[in-house]
Amino acid sequence: MLSILIPTYNYNVYPLVLELHKQCLECQIEFEILVQDDASKSELNLENEKINLVSNCHFFCAETNLGRGENRNSLANRAHHNWFLFLDCDTFPTDSNFIKNYIEVIVQCKPNVIYGGLAYKNEKPKKEEILRWVYGKKREAKSIEERKRNPSFALTSNLAILSEVFCEIKFDSSIKNYGYEDLIFISELEKNNIQIEQIDNCVYHLNLENSEHFLEKTEIALRTLHTISKNDLYKTETQVTKYYSQIKRYKIDLFLLFIFRKFKRVLKKNLLSNNPSLFVFDLYKLGFFTEISNY
Repeated sequence: MLSILIPTYNYNVYPLVLELHKQCLECQIEFEILVQDDASKSELNLENEKINLVSNCHFFCAETNLGRGENRNSLANRAHHNWFLFLDCDTFPTDSNFIKNYIEVIVQCKPNVIYGGLAYKNEKPKKEEILRWVYGKKREAKSIEERKRNPSFALTSNLAILSEVFCEIKFDSSIKNYGYEDLIFISELEKNNIQIEQIDNCVYHLNLENSEHFLEKTEIALRTLHTISKNDLYKTETQVTKYYSQIKRYKIDLFLLFIFRKFKRVLKKNLLSNNPSLFVFDLYKLGFFTEISNY
C-alpha cells in the first residue's frame, strides 16, 4: 500500500516517524517508513537509530553525500509498496488523520500524484528566523483554493506519487547542490501531462533556519538554477530567470549589476532585520543571479 520516504540530513526524525507509525497502524494498512541520512555523520543519528526498533520502520545512512534528489531516488529504490509518500524530515502533520486523508483520496480518486500542502505556525519566531518564516508563509503555504487555481504548484516536502509513475520520472541525480531539484521534478510531471491532485492535508515546516543561513542557501540555490538554466533539457521558467531574460533582452543587465553591487549591503540589512521585505528579497535574488550570470 504505502511507503513513506523521508530523506534527512543532520536532523532528528524519530518523533515524526513515531507519529506516522501510529497513524498507519490506526489505518490498518500495509506500510513501511524508510529514512535515509545523506552522509551527515551527525550525532543526531544516534536518535535516528531508534527508528530501527519500530515495526516496519528502517533507518539508513548513505556512505557518501548523494544530494537531495538522489537521496530520494535511493529511498524509492528500497521501497516495496505501490504508493510513495515523500516527506521532508523537518515536517510534522497538522492533523491526526494525515495518513487517513491520503488513503481516502488514493482509494476514492485513484490519482497519480497528490500534493497535501505546507503550513507554517502563526507564532512569530525569533528575530533571527523571521526571513525564512515570512517567505514560507507568503510563498510556500498556499491555501487549497490557491493551489486548485494553480494545480501544477507542488513541493516535494509532502507529495504522494504512484510508484510506477515515479519509476518513469525520477529526481535528476545530476543536481548535487541545494536548490530547484523539486522544481525540475514537478516540471517533468507537467511535461508528461501527469496531473497533481490538490488536497488539504498539510504538514508544518518546523525547522526555521536563521536568516543569514537562509540567504546563503538561497545563493547556493541560485547557482544551481544558473547551471540548470543553461541545460537545454530544462526550459522551466522561474520568476528569476523570467525577469533576467527580460533585462538581458533590453541590455540593462550590466546596469542592474552595478546597482546590485552598490546597494547589496543595504538589501541584506533589510533581509536580516526584524521586518524583512519579500520585494527586497526578490530584488536581491535577481541581482545575485545577474551577478553570477556575468562572471
